[in-house]
Amino acid sequence: MLPNAFLGKTEQPTDAELAASLGPAKSIWDKLVADLARELDLTEREWNSYSPKWGWALRIKRKKRNIIYLSPSQGSFTITLVLGDRAVKATYDSKLPQRAIKLIKESKKYPEGTAIYIDVKGAKDLPFIKKLALIKLEN
Repeated sequence: MLPNAFLGKTEQPTDAELAASLGPAKSIWDKLVADLARELDLTEREWNSYSPKWGWALRIKRKKRNIIYLSPSQGSFTITLVLGDRAVKATYDSKLPQRAIKLIKESKKYPEGTAIYIDVKGAKDLPFIKKLALIKLEN
């Protein structure tokens, strides 16, 4: 997982600060947020920081259910999803590529579910991320 761009920051980042940290990846960030809203009706967003040592993440949720987190880094970002057992099983039954299934199988399991971290490398990662968000929503 990449280091958060806003480590030590006590206040929510502004859009200008986000754009400065993400650089060209800001357009991919914006596309993912817009696609999740349009395709999966994930319109509730809030910035969240557990502590200045962890930095900030944009939490996208439906009602009170957290679906996906976007954590900005310098020049890129990481997404995090926590999948419950049914959602993990659904990923195995889906048509996800084998590299995706391998990533899920190798992810750390916590009491609240399996934590999936993906360092977003480009727009090519978005279909996989959106598919995981859909599986989480359905399970």
